[in-house]
Amino acid sequence: MAKNVLKTIAMTTGIASTLLFTGFSSQAFAMSPFQASYQFNYNGKNMGSATRTLSKSGNTWTYVFAAKAGAIASASETSRFGFNAGKINSNSFSRTSKILVHNNTMNINFNPSAKTINTKKDDKARSFAWKAGVLDELNAELQIREDLKGVGMKSSYLIADAKEVESRQFVKQGSEKVKTSYGTFDTVKVVMKHDKPGRDTTFWLAPKLDYLPVKVTHQDGKSSYGLLLTGYKGPTN
Repeated sequence: MAKNVLKTIAMTTGIASTLLFTGFSSQAFAMSPFQASYQFNYNGKNMGSATRTLSKSGNTWTYVFAAKAGAIASASETSRFGFNAGKINSNSFSRTSKILVHNNTMNINFNPSAKTINTKKDDKARSFAWKAGVLDELNAELQIREDLKGVGMKSSYLIADAKEVESRQFVKQGSEKVKTSYGTFDTVKVVMKHDKPGRDTTFWLAPKLDYLPVKVTHQDGKSSYGLLLTGYKGPTN
């Protein structure tokens, strides 16, 4: 159970910080380092905490998501990429999770010169064709943000996982006010499309915090989890 919760949180919070919102904010920020912290719950019970951090060293950006459920489970994701003329160039992505004494890993290496993407999930290695503009589950959020500030968001984005490159879509569903321990925010509500019946992921994104997700919920059959903002350091509007 904990493995699925942490993996789902890591995957979904790294995809959709900003979506479908041209004209919602009067000010556009350049890509800037930030850190956000969250509490998360599973089936209505507080399970632990999570953070999302964007930093830069030289020409390399690093985006990290980390979550921990006490001494029982933990998970982290790291995306490294370059950024030039409004476009993210994916370099590598990694995910690790630990449930008690059990560890799982997944790595993606992007090689545009060889036109390949190489992945390894635990002991299973794969290689498949590289595609222009392909992103990972974390830096996709940042590319969407930059597109909205410039030429506008695409109808879909190519995102690599351990098995393939797939197209993902999101749908805007109005606006809502969301109360967190860090403050109350006007937000835009966005739903991520799933192929599986009974699965639903929803994001509440705050333009005041450069469209940071201040709340996330995920429903999968009878199971549910939630993320709620507890702290933020970064650009504000």
